[in-house]
Amino acid sequence: MNLIVFAILALLAITAVAIAQLRELWAVIMFTGIYSFLSASWMLILDAPDVAFTEAAVGAGISTVLMLSTVSLTGKAEDIPRKSSWLPLITVLFTGAALIYGTLDMPHFGSPDAPVQVYPSPTFVERSQDDMHGLPNVVTALLASYRGYDTLGETTVVLTAGIAVLLILRREDESQIDSDTTNEEIL
Repeated sequence: MNLIVFAILALLAITAVAIAQLRELWAVIMFTGIYSFLSASWMLILDAPDVAFTEAAVGAGISTVLMLSTVSLTGKAEDIPRKSSWLPLITVLFTGAALIYGTLDMPHFGSPDAPVQVYPSPTFVERSQDDMHGLPNVVTALLASYRGYDTLGETTVVLTAGIAVLLILRREDESQIDSDTTNEEIL
């Protein structure tokens, strides 16, 4: 099991480096979809099927389609910056160090002393029916109520991406109208 986890993590690292090195946007989008699929696989192995399903649907599915739609309206390659800046590298290193520091207090994977193993009591399942006013099962109760803010956040991300694509499409149409008007005025 650990061998599979480490193999997926290695593939994630290789994919991330490839994304950073590529300049053709279509290839970057494809590798981003692969990265999301690998992330979903990793989360599934770690017994988080709801998170894995969301990552597969939103990350590998909807986001890839939205990015491909956007790239069809824009250029096919990234503009290479004229000068390099150290600020993005410093920001990434600082954020990475903060994330690693945040994991130092976490319990080991599968530890029987972990809060997730100690704090939920059997009454949690029994109470979910009363708390959720008779929803059909515990999973629906968790996703609909206990994880409601998480679901709302995921929906907001997808809606924001969709609105951004629509705004890009609208700008393209307006620029075509302006160029058509200019051509008619010249004639």
